Amino acid sequence: MIKIMPEYGNIIFSRMKEEVRMQKISSVGNAESINVCLSCDNNYAMYAGVVITSILNNANEDDYLNIFILDGGISPENKNKILSLKSIKPCEINFVQIDERMFEDFRGITTHAYISLPAYYRLKMPSLLPQISRIIYFDCDVIVEHSLRELFNTEMGDLSIAGVLDVKKKMQKINPTYTNSGILVMDLVNMRKTNMESKFFEYTKEHYSEIVCGDQEIINQVCKGNIKNVDSKWNVQISNFSNRSDYTKNPYIVHFIGKNKPWQYASFSYRKDLFYKYLQISPWALNKKELFKFRVKGEFVGLFKYILHRPLFMLRPKFWYAFFRTYLCLWEKN
Repeated sequence: MIKIMPEYGNIIFSRMKEEVRMQKISSVGNAESINVCLSCDNNYAMYAGVVITSILNNANEDDYLNIFILDGGISPENKNKILSLKSIKPCEINFVQIDERMFEDFRGITTHAYISLPAYYRLKMPSLLPQISRIIYFDCDVIVEHSLRELFNTEMGDLSIAGVLDVKKKMQKINPTYTNSGILVMDLVNMRKTNMESKFFEYTKEHYSEIVCGDQEIINQVCKGNIKNVDSKWNVQISNFSNRSDYTKNPYIVHFIGKNKPWQYASFSYRKDLFYKYLQISPWALNKKELFKFRVKGEFVGLFKYILHRPLFMLRPKFWYAFFRTYLCLWEKN
């Protein structure tokens, strides 16, 4: 009989588990499926679950979703709730455990307070998902209102990244393809060919103290001029009623940018009704008392806060343009 020492047995077992995991990922990452990825820790697990709820509810009948969650420490309870979303529509949900030591070089970058370490997980997507060729990456503050098939099949040629122009027009004067990184189509094959991960790392190392906009800045600087921009309906960036990247009445994806998030009490996020629509059909649904607090009481408090924040908002041309496009405009571009 051959005796295997415990430490070697553990190594062999770990390798076997990893091989099984990669075989599973390879089997679901085929040309017929739509690969989707989110990254979060336990603090954002509920919001990731609401995003997935919206994706599954708006998928076409023949859409098959392979969902990968880059797991920065999600609790077993929240994992089970996320897995229960398969009851909405059959799909694959895979948790990819993250070793945060891989991201020490990104820790401590001075940027917005709401950007946490999991935001940088997307920068290592090619090596984290080695058997996947293309994927759509989502932040956890979005709501999907349309099938993702068309977006997933975006023609990208030799480019690695596709996305929607960022709402900040001043950035486009410096970089004409400056893209919001909250929703990205990532061609992982092209990213591997061009050694994109190393380029992200090198840029971060050289400009560590200068980076202001976190992962978005790193992606746009490294890929400057080499990003495919898609229709703005695929990432309608909203921080309040006036400040929107597109005033369409039929957004395919709504993205709640900035520090005000729809789940915060009395936030003045426009279209936060969409967030609560999907929250209430998810395993994290609020009870009647909580729902009244956030959706009724919170609306009045939020309006009061907004008036205090911008007391002259009705004098701004941007407000009246938003009002016209939202309530009076009878036409809309295709």
